[in-house]
Amino acid sequence: MRGADGKPVAISIDPLDEAEFHTGGAGLFSTAPDYLTFTRMLLAGGTFKGVEVLKPETVQLMARNAIGDLHVPMVRSNNPTLALEVETFPGQVKKWGLTFLINTEDIEGFRSAGSLTWGGVHNTYFWIDLKKRITAVALMQILPIGDPHVQETMIAFERTLYTASSSLA
Repeated sequence: MRGADGKPVAISIDPLDEAEFHTGGAGLFSTAPDYLTFTRMLLAGGTFKGVEVLKPETVQLMARNAIGDLHVPMVRSNNPTLALEVETFPGQVKKWGLTFLINTEDIEGFRSAGSLTWGGVHNTYFWIDLKKRITAVALMQILPIGDPHVQETMIAFERTLYTASSSLA
């Protein structure tokens, strides 16, 4: 977490005990290479290194709007120690697929409409841009989610990635 001076301060978090119900990804841990393998597999339509992990139609279903006319609202928080209020893709309608947040409009210089994204409470993020064939993973391990410094870093990271990829095209 950030201390009073704004600099990161180490905290200790005990592993979760066995629970009757785990929300979202509670208790799910992995590595950056594992997440990148996962996102690359989805980007490839369910196949990784020649092995079909998911059927292409399953990946297509995962990427489809699953909430109809409903919209994803701004993220609200009742515990600013863990999460700040965040507006992902301000001014844009967002949808939930079966597994991801989906932006519905192209973002100039950034990801395409229909990109899939997810984030964890410790400011861990990944996205999969199915149109531009780009995926990225950023795992920062700092609370609260929505930390302004992290948000600035993520915007710069994405902008740099898309600028570099457009220069290769």
